[in-house]
Amino acid sequence: MAKSRNEVPAALKWRIEDIFATPQDWENAYADCQGKLDFSAYEGRLNTVETLAEFFTKLEGVTLTLSHLGVYAFMRHDEDTRASDALALMSRVDQLEMQLSASIAFVTPELAALPTETLEAMAADPRLSDYDYTLRGLIKEKPHVLSRETEEILSQGGRVFGGFSQVFGMLDNADFPFPTVTVDGKKVKVSHGMYGVLLQHPDRRVRKAVFQAYYKAYIGLANTLTATYVGNIDKDVFLTRARKYNSCLERALFAEDVDVRVYQNLLASVHKNLPLLHRYYRDKKKILGLKQLHMYDVYLSPVEDAEIKVDYEEAFGIVKKGLAPLGPRYQELLQEAHDNGWIDVEETEGKRSGAYSISVYGLKHPYVLLNYQKTTNEVFTIAHELGHAMHSYHSERSQPQNKADYKIFVAEVASTVNEILLLRYLLKTTDDPKMKKYLLSYYMDTLKGTLFRQTQFAEFEYLTHDMAEKGVPLTKDALCDAYLDINKKYYGRSVVSDPEIAYEWMRIPHLYRGFYVYKYATGIISAVSIADRILSEGQPAVEDYFRFLSSGGSDSPVELLKLAGVDLTKKEAFNACMASFKAALEDFEALS
Repeated sequence: MAKSRNEVPAALKWRIEDIFATPQDWENAYADCQGKLDFSAYEGRLNTVETLAEFFTKLEGVTLTLSHLGVYAFMRHDEDTRASDALALMSRVDQLEMQLSASIAFVTPELAALPTETLEAMAADPRLSDYDYTLRGLIKEKPHVLSRETEEILSQGGRVFGGFSQVFGMLDNADFPFPTVTVDGKKVKVSHGMYGVLLQHPDRRVRKAVFQAYYKAYIGLANTLTATYVGNIDKDVFLTRARKYNSCLERALFAEDVDVRVYQNLLASVHKNLPLLHRYYRDKKKILGLKQLHMYDVYLSPVEDAEIKVDYEEAFGIVKKGLAPLGPRYQELLQEAHDNGWIDVEETEGKRSGAYSISVYGLKHPYVLLNYQKTTNEVFTIAHELGHAMHSYHSERSQPQNKADYKIFVAEVASTVNEILLLRYLLKTTDDPKMKKYLLSYYMDTLKGTLFRQTQFAEFEYLTHDMAEKGVPLTKDALCDAYLDINKKYYGRSVVSDPEIAYEWMRIPHLYRGFYVYKYATGIISAVSIADRILSEGQPAVEDYFRFLSSGGSDSPVELLKLAGVDLTKKEAFNACMASFKAALEDFEALS
């Protein structure tokens, strides 16, 4: 039974009062922000450095307050998702954001209409140095910027364009017919979270029953889910053509200033190394003693009873030791996070599930939400979320406001670096062959889930958008056949691709965020290279890594990764990650 929030010691709760000391302070800031949303005085005047600098200064003040209002409301809601007052605060912030978006809709078309020479001069002017990357990006974006009237219309389309994701969310959560199965003589409701737990049940009959019942529920919604997903793809195609891009992939990667070669390198590297993944599944099938390895067997651990089960304080101590290669200042910040209200640790009634880190410019510190339990995964989650927090901490204190927020493309790098350093530490400090084997399996499963599996989704996403762009009908059967073929390619002959797995694409929420999932794969590829370099080269690699952590969004994310020694436009980082997977596989086989 989860505790009430009042039962949790203050030392284990985040200090949201560091954002706004009282609810009245939030209301005062809201009223102040509400009165500053009119930017019409700048319309038609953004052709001089002086006026543009003045505009940006005012906009930064409004967006800073708005971001603080938003993060406070968001965190209040996540403390207790049942509380309607926090939901109301979020809704009010949404309204302000929509008003701001409409108020500044003229800006991009107006700037894009300026001669390229003018924009280049502005970008080079010291008075606009905080916006040079933004202005250079606008120069590249000029061919895709529409008229003022059209941009204003599109700026109002946020809820419409996001509607397919919202429909999916309602279907997949509020209206989903969660099945019930018998487990150990008791009826158990197979929620999304419970599904993952039950696929690791030792009784194969339970795993099979859970798998089939769960997908039967999706099959019952297949026509509606197909229509929802196809509508989302049609929206992507519409925006791609409206903005004169050659493909949905190009538009998605252009938005984050990522070279298409990165996507191509990822698919090529994974395809080349699928035999390693197939070999991993052959080993798992042999160890588990199964004649056939089905999709409901693949999440079963090949090493039993080796879970790391420690309380939170001990887990935090393990994480600190694992991250020691990052130096004494990083250790001090970890302890500050522990001691000074950065982290909300315990599961409580109504609290949002899962874990995340959140921060915006100008806060005293980032925040981390946990729901800590005594499992290996939760120990790694502490390291993961603190990686996000430290990335935000360093970027926000090293960059001006307009450059402090790093792009999603690199968002998982720092968190995964922490996980890999922690894993390397645990492997180095254990003499127990069983624990070592368990940790190697954990690492391979991480790579399998983050690198191979996310690339599998990315390949499906690329294929479905390509079909739509070419006018190929996206029917339920066409989508399921395409997914099943890709699944067979990724899992190989050692795994039976059960018929139900053809419907797996219907339950992946990230597919409603066009070309998002591949970033998980490139994130772990980058992290492996960075962590290995830190461990092999020491201080020079650490210093390079901190330059990356402090770079925020000051340049293309692909260029910023080069600060830490990773170039994703070339093949070295991809090869290094695959070599790491192969080495872990060989060590695992030697212990089996």
